[in-house]
Amino acid sequence: MAAVDTAKKTVEQFTAASNVAFKDGVEKSLAAMNDMNAHSKKNLEAVVASATASAKGAETLGAQAMAFSKAMFESQVAAAKSLSGAKSIQEVVELQTAFAKTSLETYMSEFGKMSETVSASVKESMKPLNERVTATVEKLQAIR
Repeated sequence: MAAVDTAKKTVEQFTAASNVAFKDGVEKSLAAMNDMNAHSKKNLEAVVASATASAKGAETLGAQAMAFSKAMFESQVAAAKSLSGAKSIQEVVELQTAFAKTSLETYMSEFGKMSETVSASVKESMKPLNERVTATVEKLQAIR
């Protein structure tokens, strides 16, 4: 009878230990899943923030391009009026040279502004993604 009691007690201890281990495993798995869900949500939010910043940058760049196009058109109309009032070939050449010089300077200036806008837009759109990469690396280093 003692052997039966010992076997019964051993089975009960084994069952209790198995139940505790199973419960701990399930709780750890659920905690890990919750943590991964939170991490994935933050990643998605970063992608949305990045896309929003990108769209804003594209909108700003488009507005700059439209303003530049309008200004250049007005400049060309003014140059055409000046050329039509020229009294000599020499004056036409001088007006055309001045217009070409001004147009090139304006273009280079605008190109610089647009380059800055693109650079700022890329930097702004990459910021949320870089933050998530940093957070992921820090999390992985903490696990080690």
